Amino acid sequence: MDLFGADATRNLLTQGGEAFYHGPVVAAAEASDMLAEFLSEIPWSHDETVMFGKRIVTRREVAWFADGGRSYAYSGTVKTAHPWTESLLRLKSLSEKLTGAACNSCLLNLYHDGSEGMGWHSDDEPSIVRDSAIASLSFGAERKFSFKHKLTKETVSLSLEHGSLLVMRGATQRNWLHQIPKSTKVSSPRVNLTFRMMA
Repeated sequence: MDLFGADATRNLLTQGGEAFYHGPVVAAAEASDMLAEFLSEIPWSHDETVMFGKRIVTRREVAWFADGGRSYAYSGTVKTAHPWTESLLRLKSLSEKLTGAACNSCLLNLYHDGSEGMGWHSDDEPSIVRDSAIASLSFGAERKFSFKHKLTKETVSLSLEHGSLLVMRGATQRNWLHQIPKSTKVSSPRVNLTFRMMA
């Protein structure tokens, strides 16, 4: 099922979780300024994963920010926190205001173009507070985002617009996978911020 248009009161998922798309919450001009700042000033590094005992370095780049220097372990690697920037703190405050959920960390992903994506996964590491909200802010290229139910295989897809907010909460990570599929039609970068609550 493909969804178009934003209705922040409508749960996109039919069962076992909650996902709400707010559409653009940052004005286009400000969102473009934010994108330019993130591309030039964030201390990006290529992500690493361990698959079948082998360490793989991705083209996609990441950066981890958190209160109190909290580290983040996933996919066999550990991310060390950078101190918050002023812009990230402003967006953290905006996220908390719109979602009503506190967060203490943020994982940033940089997709240089449509040749880079993220396969099916859940953000269900033990270090993330169980069933807590994950607020995803998108800047740059509009990209397709898909959910897939772990048992029924039902899918739900939508397009994440420049400056938009998607919120996942409740049992979503326990019951659904999500992905950013690759696309030959996308030639410009996208930066994604996922604000979360770590234990």
